[in-house]
Amino acid sequence: MLELAILGFLYEAPLHGYELRKRITALTGHVRPVAESTLYPAIKRLEKSGWLARETQPGAVAAPRHVLQLTPEGRDELERRLAEPARGEITDENRWFTLLAFLRHLPGAEAQSNVLRRRLAFLEEPASFFYEGDRPLRAEELDDPFRRGILTIARATSRAEITWLRSTLRALEADG
Repeated sequence: MLELAILGFLYEAPLHGYELRKRITALTGHVRPVAESTLYPAIKRLEKSGWLARETQPGAVAAPRHVLQLTPEGRDELERRLAEPARGEITDENRWFTLLAFLRHLPGAEAQSNVLRRRLAFLEEPASFFYEGDRPLRAEELDDPFRRGILTIARATSRAEITWLRSTLRALEADG
């Protein structure tokens, strides 16, 4: 998720590390805060892979700043990750939102639609957080008001997302 966010934000514009961290934190910080001890090793891995380039620029007031930018290979890698997301990036809501934040960078309505269809198929599978044997339990079957609340909120969120997905797929398919 972190590498995808780094590649996605740098696809949009070159950034120095501090600004990149602020943007990633704004996207994912309430769920997974980004520490410098996590961000900078990820940046180094992406640089070592040839997906990022670092340029030193004079600082406005203090020390020189290191500005990061995506290489052509980094653009290709971002597009590959967007086109072929792992199952966890489709099923985990936080990872999905990170993917969704950059899906517009995937060229072609058909490729974008393919990713959205995978999410839609996942959301349409019968599921629950709670089971009786192998059978998923519905909110109405639970006596516990807190567990019932989890399922009620999840159902409403899923319905809203399914509505959005279907509408967006229709629009993409009309354009494509």
